[in-house]
Amino acid sequence: MIKNPHLLKQFDREKLGYKSSLKLFESMWKEAVLLKALPSKNKLEGIEVDFRIAKLLNSCLKNS
Repeated sequence: MIKNPHLLKQFDREKLGYKSSLKLFESMWKEAVLLKALPSKNKLEGIEVDFRIAKLLNSCLKNS
């Protein structure tokens, strides 16, 4: 849930470097693990969606 849309817009405008992005990702991952949202108990959960996205992206690359 977004509690402060102004803060989110400001965050979207920032350009982060690789190290900053990686640090942010790692922090978000750790929080998700603490909340027991990640990792999924079923490792194959949602793989069908991944396959459909990969198929779509591959077809776009072949056609360009």
